[in-house]
Parts: sequence; C-alpha cells; structure tokens
Amino acid sequence: MVKNCPYLISSGSCTDPQCQLNHNIHTCDPCKYVASTLGEYNAHLRGKKHKRVLAGAVNQIWFCRICERPIESGNWTAHKRGRRHINRAKAKKLDVNIEPDPVVPTATHTFCTTCQTSVLATGWQRHIHSRSHLTREQYAAFKSVTDEAEKEKNGVDIEGEVDLGILEPTVAATGQTTTLKISSTVPLANTVLVSVKLSAELGSRPRRSASQFTYAIEGSRRKVTSQPIAVKVTFIGQYIGRYQDRLEFQFEDQQLRKAFIISRTVRAIIGDRTVHEQLKARAPYVPRIRTRREPETKVIEGIAPPSLNAIPYVVKLPRAMIPSQLLSTLTLSSQPSHETIESIKRGFLPRLLDSDTHGRHFKNLLWIEEHKMEEDLERYDMIGSTLSKHNQYYYLLVPGLAEKRPSVLIGDKILVKRQEDPQGHWYAGHVHVVRRDEVGLVFHESFRSWTATQKYHVRFKLNRIPVQRQHQALDTEFTETRILFPDSSHLSRVPAPRLISTTFNRLILTNAPQLQAVSSIVAASPGALPFVVFGPPGTGKTITVVEAILQLVKKNPGNRILACAPSNSAADLIASRLSDNLGMDDLFRMYAPSRDEKQVPDLLKAYSFYRNNGASRPCFSVPSIDTVKKYRVIVSTLISASIVFGIGIPRGHFSHIFIDEAGQATEPEAFVSIKTMADPKTNVVLSGDPKQLGPIIRSGIATRLGLELSYVERIMARPPYDQSAGYGKSIVKLVKNFRSHEAILRFPNERFYGNDLQPCGERRVINGYLNSSYLVNKKFPVVFHAVSGKDDREASSPSFFNIDEVLQVKTYVQQLKADRVFRTNDQDIGVITPYHAQCLKIRNALRGVADEVKVGSVEEFQGQERSVIIISTVRSSKDFVAYDIRHTLGFVASPRRFNVSVTRAKALLIVVGDPDVLGLDPLWRSFLNYVHNNGGWKGPDIPWDPSEPVDEAGGYDVAARNTATLDMNDFTRRMENLTIEGVDEDPDAGVDKPWRELE
Repeated sequence: MVKNCPYLISSGSCTDPQCQLNHNIHTCDPCKYVASTLGEYNAHLRGKKHKRVLAGAVNQIWFCRICERPIESGNWTAHKRGRRHINRAKAKKLDVNIEPDPVVPTATHTFCTTCQTSVLATGWQRHIHSRSHLTREQYAAFKSVTDEAEKEKNGVDIEGEVDLGILEPTVAATGQTTTLKISSTVPLANTVLVSVKLSAELGSRPRRSASQFTYAIEGSRRKVTSQPIAVKVTFIGQYIGRYQDRLEFQFEDQQLRKAFIISRTVRAIIGDRTVHEQLKARAPYVPRIRTRREPETKVIEGIAPPSLNAIPYVVKLPRAMIPSQLLSTLTLSSQPSHETIESIKRGFLPRLLDSDTHGRHFKNLLWIEEHKMEEDLERYDMIGSTLSKHNQYYYLLVPGLAEKRPSVLIGDKILVKRQEDPQGHWYAGHVHVVRRDEVGLVFHESFRSWTATQKYHVRFKLNRIPVQRQHQALDTEFTETRILFPDSSHLSRVPAPRLISTTFNRLILTNAPQLQAVSSIVAASPGALPFVVFGPPGTGKTITVVEAILQLVKKNPGNRILACAPSNSAADLIASRLSDNLGMDDLFRMYAPSRDEKQVPDLLKAYSFYRNNGASRPCFSVPSIDTVKKYRVIVSTLISASIVFGIGIPRGHFSHIFIDEAGQATEPEAFVSIKTMADPKTNVVLSGDPKQLGPIIRSGIATRLGLELSYVERIMARPPYDQSAGYGKSIVKLVKNFRSHEAILRFPNERFYGNDLQPCGERRVINGYLNSSYLVNKKFPVVFHAVSGKDDREASSPSFFNIDEVLQVKTYVQQLKADRVFRTNDQDIGVITPYHAQCLKIRNALRGVADEVKVGSVEEFQGQERSVIIISTVRSSKDFVAYDIRHTLGFVASPRRFNVSVTRAKALLIVVGDPDVLGLDPLWRSFLNYVHNNGGWKGPDIPWDPSEPVDEAGGYDVAARNTATLDMNDFTRRMENLTIEGVDEDPDAGVDKPWRELE
C-alpha cells in the first residue's frame, strides 16, 4: 500500500493499483477543508484562502487553557496581554505565557463549520439561531448550490470559453462572441435542452438595465447527443468596466422525467490589456498580523543635527511621558470598545470638562493618540535593509518617503541593528539629510563593522517634540473662560461694530459678509470672546483674515499679531499675501529648524531667518528676542508657534492670535499659541469650516473621546455662536463663493450650508466647459461616470486600488489634454481619490501622459482648487452577502471628505465610481440622484429609481443584503425544484454493511 499517495498532494493522478486511500475525499489539514473531487481540491490549493493560511494570515481556532475558551490565533498575542487572562493565570498559578492548545476540547465546545469557530456547548443553540450564523449558513447553501450548478451532470458536457477576458473598447463596441458546445457523453441518453436563459431574465425582481450579454441557439435540434448543439454568446458594451451574467441551461432527462440545470458564468472586461497587466497586483494581499515590537533594552544615541540647537530656547521642554497606568491600559486594550472607552473615562479623564480641567483632559487624549501613532509607525519597520555610506552619512533607502509614508524630518531618529545583533540592542541614527527616497543618518562613533552588503533591521521612531510642545501648553495655568468655554454673558458685552470705509483689498468693500467680519475683528475691544470667520469653500476666508490683520496693523502701532495655521502651505499663503503690504521689518515668517529651505517660496525667504549656526549645514532659526518683539506680525505653523514662548517672549505680548484653517487642527494644537501667549486682554480669531475635513486622528479611542472635534467646531456649538444672536459680534458666515459653477455648488450648498452660498465666480472661468463633449447635459458641468470595477489590494498593503477606474480617469485626462477647443493643461486638472494605492496607480498610468497633473488624497486638496476635478471613489463590491457592506464604503462614506472632494472644482466635476456601492450611503445616493435627474449620468444605468426620496436614516446596506439574499433564494429555489429530491439518511445506517471491492 502507498502510504503517501501523490494524488492527494499534486495535480497528477494516482495510477498505483496498490493504493488503498479513499480518492473520493481530499483533505487540506491546514485549512480544515474537505474536497469531494480532485478538481475542487486543486482549485482550493490555488486559492487565496489556502495561500493565506500557509502564510499565517488566516486565523485558526486555538484554545486557551487558562481562560477555558477558544481564541482566534490572530488575536492570541492581544489575548495573552489581556487583564482577564493575566488575572486568571495568577488565580490558577499558571504561567501567563502558556502556549495555546491548537485543538479545542470537544467535551466543552462544538466547532461550527459554517462560521469556522468553536462555540461553548452551552451556547450552541443561541449561536445557531444568531443572525451572523444564519447569514453565513444561507450564503454557504447558496455557494453549494452554485458550485453544484456549475458541475456537468447526467452525461451532459458544455465546452467553450465563458471568460472573454479584456476587450479593447473598440472591440467591445462592435461585439465579441464565444461559442459553447453542448453534447452528451452517454450514447443512448435521452436528454433534451429545454431552455437557455440569462439570470437577468430570471428571478422575482424587475431589473432596470438589460444584460450586456445575449445568446442564440444555432439550429432547431434540442436533443443532446454526441453531435454538439452550439450556443453563441455575444457581449456588446461601450463603457470601461467589468461585466458578468449567469447562463442557465435547463435540461430534461425524458427517460427519468427529471429536470436539471447546468449554469455557466460569462464574464468580460472592457479596458486596456497593457494597462491591466502593468497595474495588476503582483502578489495577493495578505493581511499583516500585527505583533508588538520587542523592547529596546539598549540604544546607543547618534549625533544630533545642528538644527536641534538652532533656537536659543530658555524654557525647558517637558518630557511628558505617557503615565505607566494609562500605557498599561492602552497596551492591553488598543481597540476602541465600549468597555475600553468607559474604563479610560472613569480612570483618567476628569468628570467635568471645564476651564480648570481642560489641560488634564486633553493631555490624556494626546497621550492616547501618541500611543497609537507610535504603534502605527511599526508598519514601516524594515527587515534586511542595507546602508550606503558617504563621508559621515549613512544613507537609508525608505520606500514611500516621497509620499510621507512614513514622514521623516531632519532631527528625527531611526533605529537600526544588524540582524545578528542581540535582541533589544539598537543604534539610533539621527536624520541629517532628507532626499526624495532616502535619508542620511549619523550614528555614534561606535557604529562600526559596516559593509555595503550588511543587512539591518530598521525601526522608525516617533518624533515626540511636537507632542511635547502641546503638553507644554496644556500644562500652563491659562484658564480664561471667555476663550475656553465662551457663553452668552460674554456676548452681551460686545458692541455692534461699525463698518470700516477703506480696505487694502477693494473687492472686500463689495462683499458685505467679508466687510462685516473685518470690521468686527478690528472693532473688538481687548479681551473679547473668540471671533469666528466661518468660511465655506471658495468664499475667501484667508483673504478676509489677511485684510483684518492689515487693518489691525494700520489701526494701532502697538498691535502685535501672531498668525498661525496647521500646515506650512497654509501659513505660507497668509505670509505671501501679507508681504504685498508689509515690509521685512514688520513681517516675520517663522520656520522650524527642520524645514527644508528648498520647500520655502522664494518670496518668503527674505522674511525668514536662515543662518549657518557655525555648522556645516545652515538651517532656519530666529533672530534675537529684541528683534522678534519688534515685528508687527509673525506667521508660523501651530506647533512652531511654541518658539516664541520657548525663547522667552512674555505672555500678553501679542494683542491678537489668529488661527486660519482652524477646523483642521486638534484642540491641543490650537492651544499651543493661545495657552502660552494669551492673557486676559488677548483677542483670538479663528477662521475655518467645520463642515470640511477635521484633524487627522489615528486612535479610535481618542476619536471617540473627542480629540477629532476641533476647537472651532466645539465653540461654534455654544450659544454665543448662533447666527441669529452672534452675527457680527462673535461670528460671520461668508456666503459668496468665488470658485465654482452654480451646478457644482448647488448640492453641497443645500446639504451643508443651508443654501446660503451664492455663486459669484468669474463667468469666463466657471462656464469654461459648458457645451463640451465631456458633458452629458451640455449646460450641467457635473458628470457621474458609472464604472462596475473591482477593488483590489496588493501584497501587505491594506490600501485599495481599482484598475478599471484608473483606466477611466486616464481616458478623461487624455481627452482633456488633446482637446483643441476646450484647452486644458496639466495644472488645470486635479485627481482626488481616498486611497493611497489608487493615487500610486493613477500616477503610474499618467506617467508620460500628464506628469504634472496633481493626484492626491482628499486631505491634500483641502484649500485647493482646479478648473477640472476628477474623483475616483475606488470601492466596488458585488459580494453583499458574504461581507459587511458598510465596510465596503470605507473612506468614501465620510460626509466631510465628500464635501471637500466635490467643492474643489471650478468648471467641471467628474466622479468615477460604482453606484451599487456608493448608493448604500444616503448622502452619495442623494448626490447620484441629483446628477442623474439633471442629465449628468454616464455609463451603465442607475440601479435604483432616482425619483424616489432618499431615506436619510440609511438602511440601504440592509436592503442590498436582502436583495442579494432574494437573488440567492431565487436561484436556490430553481435548483431545488429542478433536481431529484434527496432523502434523509441515518448516519449510522452503513455500519453493518460490508464494503464492496472496487477495481
């Protein structure tokens, strides 16, 4: 007898007559999978699940002997660190690091094959009646029926290619045909072909659009014999995307008087084969099993760059390390569960958030976010890297550095260790040089034994200085209630402002809300409550802020202004506009020493302080404190604003603190300047739009506890900022939009701004694409282009991309650039997509075609505009039963991201996406209805009735699941009605029956 039959482990056949293994059953032990045929088994071996299991990426069910319950292998590390596990181990006097049992005891647990998990026997009935189990059971039944339908049966054989592959648009438009041949392998069979139908013609639900596939049976013969019956299947389509349908062949065995079905799924892709090959995933996505870093027991510090000592600080920066108890809680419970949230609330946050507890509250949220940031940096750790050497610098290649994944600045630290070095022993290389895709490090002199082929482990470390700056501000005793928690009593003291009569920017005189905002800021008495300039997209809030600063400088020679913004680009914009009216003695653009001089606009270099510092590499710094005090206006980022406090500028020196784009900053960031520099007389001015993107928060726990809520959004919810009570006193909403065509603005205006916005853009610009070939409705410059694509992931990156949408975006860019009537250059076009992988794929596709077209995330486009904006939404999924539908929307389901995305365009907005997925979200469904009802729809038809009102409560994900279930049930019912009914078997009935000898 052959003990290890090759039939079970290869794609060949077993021909050994001595082999007595059961060849009707094929088992894959790692996956706990049983196949009834060799074909199924080999298909399983080629499948994603099997590969993921072998790679360790698919959870197995283990058993914790301490807690006496099953644990998924992927969660074992976290479980082992859990408080319950540790406490139970102590109680039972067992080693907390006990190895799990790979086999769950059957005496206490039952393994559910449907859900692939072990369930405590006492909870079995509850489990099998649960919604999740019933859904999976239903889906498993459908898959079983589908697999059965695909099989050839009763001697009927269907041959022919059903996957038409990738078709060029010109080929698809004229039609592509394949022929399926139906024959019988049983000579005397009496089987007839009753009918052939597409799934679109079947089922209980009416369908809005016809199938792209058609079929025709050649000849009149229907009896299935050895002479094939030919069925021609033709695909005709005109839009890029993926198409499929199911052909159901119904037969009848007239001798047995039984009907049966054989089905085939026909597929076609319209696209560019070369681009598909170029952009396809090179390796299947395997989810990364997150493991915690080994502790760093010995770190040998390198040599810091001169920029770290470029600022003459007199105020010491606090260490502000995460308290051990909070660190322990976060380490054990990193997921934002309700229990974790409540535990942190009770244990660490003050019960009441007020002026006295404000600092302590936000310090804890800041620590929670820092812990998550450090954890997320682990994703970029590298193994097997090499270093190149030039002079004292060791250069490390960092993939993704140009996209700030990870973000590395001069002064940061990167840890390295040789692969053969002991665990925990690292060298800290300080970053002295940052290039496009590599950094230059300087180590301690003891860093030796370097060779060009030496392999190193690399670990990126969080630069804590920005976090320390925020803690430094939160630690101050600043408790001004009028700024922290303004109320109606503060509003009553504000006089009605008188409008100014002259402005630096003459256009402001013609814009009543802008003029009102500037007049109110200038007229406010010292110690007024914070003033908010609420600036929706394209309404000129930065222009308003700049005018207010200039008016304050003009009004009083004693006014000193600190103007801040979350990003360097936003701060540079303010400084550039101020420089038109302020000289170098009045305006100072303060940069952090880590700022690269090449990234600074030439105009602003004269307004900054860049010095050699006696070192080989010059860097930004600040002049003497006396010189700094003389500047009328200082512009910086929010974090760099800590420099003025650090060098000893006294509290109250600034009469006004401005924060532009305040909605993008966390509250601790906003208070770096306010809590260190403001006194009872300092006025604070905030400008921004809380309806657009807020601050980027990584920690789900910190988000749930309120860190994602910006300072400006928080106070705008308070009584003094009600428009009816506070207009002109505490808040002004700008309403004249100078950016977008009315049709582009109309939907976000109604949804987010109470229909207050007035389109005032330059007609020549905003009407630039009317009557163009890109528009379905020549007077409506908004297009939704429906693409039924496929979202995919590659290797270990969880970010999604969609090749079909890449092709459609590329097609639009090529058409725009080739148009000789509606002339468009690269700088006129912006491509927005919420997934980094899609950004990379689109940039790759546009290389050599439109290299200067900006392709970026929604965050990268906030505050920007283009004549043409193309949005690629990426997500596309048809498997509404097997997976969580809400998850399929991902980033796309964010109202703020939506708002920013659709308000960047001046003259033409094109959205590319899958309506089946986007329509699950009420906001997107409303937008798609808006586009469709105005004649802007392109591509396959809208899959619902756009005249029906949208249910804002949602539930479309449930409806989609139910619809998919109905489709499953329709198909399952047809199969059951057309197949021979089975009978229940006694599982023990064969125990006494003898085995037949088969040769």
